[in-house]
Amino acid sequence: MLMKKLGLTVGLVASVVALAACGSKNTETSEPADSSKETKISYAIWDSGQEPGLRKIADKFEEANPNIKVDIQVVSWDAYWTMLEAGATGGSLPDTFWMHSNEIYRYGSNEMLLDLDDYLKESKLVDLNKYPEGLNEIYNINGNQYAIPKDYDTIGLWYNKTMFDEAGVAYPDETWDWKTLKETAKKLTKPDGSQYGFLAPLINQEGYYNFIYQNGGTIITDDKVSGYNDPKTIEALEFYTSFVSEGLSPKVTEDKKRAEAVQNGQVAMALFGSWNLASFTENDYIRENFDVAVLPKGKEQSTIFNGLGHAIAANTKHPEASWKWVEFLSSKEGQEMQAELGVAISAYEGAADTWVNSNEHFAIKHFIDMVDYAQIRPYSNATSKWEDKAYELYKPAYLGEEKVADAAEKIAKMMNEELATEK
Repeated sequence: MLMKKLGLTVGLVASVVALAACGSKNTETSEPADSSKETKISYAIWDSGQEPGLRKIADKFEEANPNIKVDIQVVSWDAYWTMLEAGATGGSLPDTFWMHSNEIYRYGSNEMLLDLDDYLKESKLVDLNKYPEGLNEIYNINGNQYAIPKDYDTIGLWYNKTMFDEAGVAYPDETWDWKTLKETAKKLTKPDGSQYGFLAPLINQEGYYNFIYQNGGTIITDDKVSGYNDPKTIEALEFYTSFVSEGLSPKVTEDKKRAEAVQNGQVAMALFGSWNLASFTENDYIRENFDVAVLPKGKEQSTIFNGLGHAIAANTKHPEASWKWVEFLSSKEGQEMQAELGVAISAYEGAADTWVNSNEHFAIKHFIDMVDYAQIRPYSNATSKWEDKAYELYKPAYLGEEKVADAAEKIAKMMNEELATEK
């Protein structure tokens, strides 16, 4: 079930990052996992919606390993990376934690993550062949595996059934295209500003990235050149921002405001990733009023595809215990538990159907159906350097203070300068 367009690999180009490097193993201070003394390992994540399910998985793990306790630490997305950077510099990273394609090269190439190759060779529970090759490659640097895929995700079109019913409008389906989306957004937008037809926030993975690839554009080319000044990319950005300029979407530049707009009944349609399933199911308003469909197509069909990885700090004092935990999370049992509990779409072969069957409220099979034409989230060796700047440079155009084409040219120039430092 390998997705087309997922053959990208993390570049093998060396780069200097201003972070303290740690040794790949720390045997002098490590404690054996089978010690009679209780070992407590930290597990850092950034999604509170996944915590309840992960806690159940940790409880199951602790039953089988009574001398190991897992301390789940939830930190918001922005604070998470600040914490990791501080921990890497100060030598106090969590024992185990989530890793993202934006940051894997930075941490893996500077020996801040434990090289898992030897552990994988000896493991009877983890087989990387059971995971999508494209996800494995994200977390492999210079032939060494520094994280194991945790899950994968796609982006879906969430829609308020109640609003559609009240307007007498048919629900979204696989026949929808950009034209249908725009026309429906107009029908569902109220003149008094109390309801918008579509939410087009200033966000990439759950926003304009999808439109860019649906239009045949790109964020970064295979030879590591910015695609922001590609006419197809500019056209997609112009279409996306038109929802805001035409009053069909509120102006939303803060991530937390997106969910609020949905929960408060402010918007009829919005793009959200599959990882939101647990929190959406727990929300009474969303559970009772919403469902999800595949994304409308532009010149072609596309949805952004990504997946997180489980990593271990290179300087952890508990490498064996940490590996046991990551090994369990990456095993068939651990991955199936994650799917059954609806935590996320498990990356393990065959577990996706289990995830679909875990939820009776939403038509979440659409997230799996879109994998066939998914586009892996654009990344390079130092994605966050140019991605954060691109967000700020695009903001004036999003707010109507600058032409989209002008903003796109500025982003391309900045991005190419950043990418040049990676070569």
